[in-house]
Order: sequence, then structure tokens, then C-alpha cells
Amino acid sequence: MSHVFPRDSRNPPPQAVRAEGCYLFDADGKAYLDGSCGAAVSCLGHGDKDVIAAVCAQANKMAFAHTGYFTSAPAESLADLLVANAPDELERVYFVSGGSEAIESALKLARQYFVEIGEPQRCKLISRRQSYHGNTLGALSAGGNFLRRDMYAPLLMEVSHIAPCYEYGLRGEGESVEAYGLRAAQELEDEILRLGASSVMAFIAEPVVGATIGAVPAVAGYFRRIREICDKYGVLLILDEVMCGMGRTGFLFACEADGITPDIVCIAKGLGGGYQPIGAMLCTGKIYDAIKSGSGFFSHGHTYLGHPMAAAAGHAVVSKLLDRKLVERVKEMGTVLRSNLEARFGQHPHIGDIRGGGLFMGLEIVEDRASKQPFAPEKSIALRTKLAAFEAGLICYPVGGTRDGKRGDHILLAPPFIIEESQIEELSEKLALALSKVLEES
Repeated sequence: MSHVFPRDSRNPPPQAVRAEGCYLFDADGKAYLDGSCGAAVSCLGHGDKDVIAAVCAQANKMAFAHTGYFTSAPAESLADLLVANAPDELERVYFVSGGSEAIESALKLARQYFVEIGEPQRCKLISRRQSYHGNTLGALSAGGNFLRRDMYAPLLMEVSHIAPCYEYGLRGEGESVEAYGLRAAQELEDEILRLGASSVMAFIAEPVVGATIGAVPAVAGYFRRIREICDKYGVLLILDEVMCGMGRTGFLFACEADGITPDIVCIAKGLGGGYQPIGAMLCTGKIYDAIKSGSGFFSHGHTYLGHPMAAAAGHAVVSKLLDRKLVERVKEMGTVLRSNLEARFGQHPHIGDIRGGGLFMGLEIVEDRASKQPFAPEKSIALRTKLAAFEAGLICYPVGGTRDGKRGDHILLAPPFIIEESQIEELSEKLALALSKVLEES
């Protein structure tokens, strides 16, 4: 009998015993193509010898040093590397152990920044509906997904939520893409004014929405307008790139595609590639200087901040992304993936939209293409697709509640950056088999 507390106590998972390249293998020897990198984590695939060597070398030197007393060479080197390749003005890096911790750190830093500069009345946060920013209580409060929030609602802090930039679901008939983007961004200004401009500390958003809607990029011009609105009212812009960052969309930082610089950006997942648990929050020099010249102490922390072995893994991963031009490869293989998906599912009667960028793609499943009508939630299309794909030897990331947290289904694909064209074909073939089985039974 297992004493592990699994995610689903009714259906304990098989045991993974080894992994290599784009595949994981269970105890029976069955191979699974990692079509989603778990949750967009294993960007370099499995068994990368360079990253493993970097972790082992650091373990032999020094496994741990508490940041209350020391910094470390791996943390310093990784911070230098990230800042050198980050959008201008992002100058400081705060290392944590994962995405939720990075978001918590960003929210606390935003609050402390305004206290330090003499604006303690700024404490309100604006986010977007159908967003996901993590599972700790602060991060969950920031998120706008009903399915994830509902059980814990009494414990969550108050956050305002505006509409996401979700062209397929929300652009009006006859409305131009540009007009839609401006209308969606205008909701932020309207909400700032409704709350009182001097009370708002930050707006948080994913440049490309991941788990909750399925690889949805903002339309052109949306984030430029968002940046203008934040600047107009002195509101900090926090970008959550935990899932979409670190090369996943074909840019090291996803916000590069929109040509903007946030005040704070959060990264994780692909930062460590699954070889060590690590995340980070990057902030502008302006924010850091406010803390330094004020109290001098960021009133926040965790035991494993800047863990040397995790930082060593992160440095090896990011170095490989840059030195081996894997970020550029993501764009190339992303074109192959999109072409393959469009050829196989572009005219599928139950695939309403194929979207995303790089190796971060989403397919929205609908009951009717013409009306975009989703399947009834009780049919559990997403969950059944996940199980059918897994049975076929494919790990993908289907999620329900795409439209409003209750209705709608999508499949998120985020394969390793090392994936080959033949494996993309395998991915789409196994996904087609899984979808066919689920839809025939619905």
C-alpha cells in the first residue's frame, strides 16, 4: 500500500521509472510521449547530461547555504545571465522554488514598494478572469478561474477581475482585431477609475494565457495599451510568465513579442527544466532602489531562496537555451507543430480554434463549430481526453472550464524544445485517436 497522498485518490497514477528525451516510461515499460512537458516544465526533455552534470558538480561543492547569511556563485551567475537577456530596466532577480512563490513574492513586493515611497493607500490588485497565477492563497486570489477558486473562496483576499483578452471567445462579430484589443484593455482603465486610481497597486496578467484558456496570446496592441494605462495611473504591471516564459513561445521572455517591459515579471517551470525546483521574480531597478533606500529589507522570504543546486540547474538550462539557439528552434518547430495541427484538426467538426505560438499551442473543443457552442460540462470532455491520450501513450494537458470556469474544453500542448518532426506527427496522431474515442462516446 502506498503512503503517498496522490492528486487523485480514486485513480492513483502509474509509477514513472525512467525518462529519456521526449519520453517517460512506467514500471511496465510503456512509453509516453511528453506532449506537454508535464505542465510546460521539461523544456530540454529528460536526461539532459549537461544539466545533470551541473547539478552534480554543485552538490559536490555545496548543496545549501541559507540566504539569510550567504549568497552563492550559482545564484549570482544565473541572475547575471537572466538580467543580461531580460527586457531593459529589469535589473534584480529574486529566486524562489516555483511559480506560486514567485507570484506571492511579486504581490508582496508591489505592496512594499508603495509603502516605501509613501503611498501606503495603494493596496488593490486587478487581475483577469480565466487567469491562473498559482495555488498558494495569494496567488489563487490573484487568479480568476472559478474551478480553482471556488472551494477556497472564503479564504481568499479581495481582487478585482476584468475580462481576459480572448479573441476567439470575446471578439464581437464585425469588430476589428485592433478595436477588440483596445476595448479589452479599456476595462483596466475603467476598473482603476472605479476603485480609485490612488488605491490600485498593480495589474497582473499572463502574456499568453496558459492552463485556464489554452495558449491564448493577446491581440496586437493590447499590452502596449495596458502598459500606457498602468503608466498613466502609476500602477505596477506584473507579468506572469511562469508557464509561457523561458523560450516557450519563441522568445526567452514572452513579453518581448509585445514589445513591452513589465515592472515585475515572474518565471519558473522552464527555468529549471524539471531538473530542480526553481522560480524567480525579476523587478526594475526603480523598485529595488525604493526598498534599498527605504527600509532596506524586503519583508518576505522562504527557506530555499536561491538554492545553489537549483540555481546551478537554472544556469545550465538557460545557457543551453541561448548557446544552442533552442529559443530560435522553438519558433521553427512551432511552425511545424502548427502546420501539423491545422492539417489534422483545421476542419475537424469539434475543434473550434487552434492558437498559440512557438511550442505552446491550444486546441479548443466545441460541440458546434459554427456557433462556437461548447460541450455540456457534465460530459467531462477534457478529463476524458486526458485519460484517452494517456492510454494511447501521450501526455497532454486538457482542461475544462475554458469559457467561464465551468463550460468549455481545450487541450494545451507544450512539448520539449528538442522534439523532432516525426515526434510531432506521433503527437498529433495519438491526440487524434484520443479525441476520436472521446467524441464517439459523447
